[in-house]
Amino acid sequence: MEQRRVVITSVGVVSPLGLGVDDFWAGLMEGRCGIGRIRSFDPVRMPCQIAGEAPDYAIRDYIPKSYRKAAKLMCRDIELSVIAADEAIRNSGYISRAIDPERVNLRPERTAIDFGSGIISCELPEIAPSVALSATDGRFDMKKWGREGLPTVTPLWLLKYLPNMLACHIGIIHDIQGPSNTITCGEVSSHIAITEAAEMIQRNHADVALAGGGEAKVNPLLIVRQCLLKRATFTGNEDPQSACRPFDAGASGSVFGEGAGVLILEDYSQARQRGAAILAEFVGGASSYTAMDSYIFMKDGRGLEIAIEQALKQAAIEPEQLDLIIPHGTGIARDDRVEAETLQRVLGSAASKTAVWPIKGQVSHTGSASGAIDLIAAVQAIRYQTIGAAYNFEVPAEGCKLHIPREPIQKNIRYVLCCGYSFGGQTAAVVLKKFEGGRT
Repeated sequence: MEQRRVVITSVGVVSPLGLGVDDFWAGLMEGRCGIGRIRSFDPVRMPCQIAGEAPDYAIRDYIPKSYRKAAKLMCRDIELSVIAADEAIRNSGYISRAIDPERVNLRPERTAIDFGSGIISCELPEIAPSVALSATDGRFDMKKWGREGLPTVTPLWLLKYLPNMLACHIGIIHDIQGPSNTITCGEVSSHIAITEAAEMIQRNHADVALAGGGEAKVNPLLIVRQCLLKRATFTGNEDPQSACRPFDAGASGSVFGEGAGVLILEDYSQARQRGAAILAEFVGGASSYTAMDSYIFMKDGRGLEIAIEQALKQAAIEPEQLDLIIPHGTGIARDDRVEAETLQRVLGSAASKTAVWPIKGQVSHTGSASGAIDLIAAVQAIRYQTIGAAYNFEVPAEGCKLHIPREPIQKNIRYVLCCGYSFGGQTAAVVLKKFEGGRT
């Protein structure tokens, strides 16, 4: 039986550039940066005091009135994801139970959700008193935690911080009854979730899927962790907008942030039948894994190379056919070097011609949301046939021979590759194609 085609009919995004895809795309095109001094807590004693934070919002504006009590059980990661999903569904032409229960046209049992989630750190005021009760002579005592600390934690506390709750809340709000899965593979969680969602449709297990990811890394515990592991920049506090510099000779570390991205994937026949606007087509996705050495990106990039090669093979294209690559590009010099070398090895002679557009200099490193946000940038690039200028890229880092544009480019964009890697060794790649009515 012929494999079903999978197309993208809508997107929704929350990023440091704004709430919604229009603000996100305008920010990329205008060369704005969403990185600034941390507002959500006082970072004064931290070596890295900057992050990419989403604009202010009220979650009640994005959920039905009947569901607002459940907002008390939403951590920041869940809220960002719910907002992105709301935009994606509203822009798709579908009507879910949350939008108008009297006019639902989304079949719940044929709709899937596949979502990427990361490490969800709780808010310190919620857990700190219980931890303090569990200390003996200034050290955490596990037995005392069991006797005295744990009983003071509210019974519903865990429901805010389970990684599958992002997909859970979205599914409940919009009455999604088809396959549901949560991917927790670090920074490539949403790359993999989107690929898996597309495969669900290809296998005829669903007709529509919400796919993407969300993560809020602007949390004291998570920022401290990135500082201790020497991933965060310590030199950008005075000039936050120039701090994150992917593939640049002046790169000194990454800047972490928060965001969420959701893509509506759909069987092409159904999308055509309902007259949906088709933004792009999913044509390939793959992942790989390479064991890490002390949480440092693999020395030779072999895992990333395998993922890219397999994604290109699935898309049935050669490297020369790529028009744009949106790389992981963290601003961590050693990792950017390996990624650049890997792309140059995979692309061969096309490395000096294919445009490579890193966007984390503008939106920060949003963890499990980063793949979805990159893919939404890819969808928009295909939609408007435009590639933005690389932000904070002035002098190529040593060994980087990629074609990274310093000015916006208008060109015919047919194929786009998005790739990424996690700090734990997982890698992934996805290929999107400009939609064309005939066969792929």
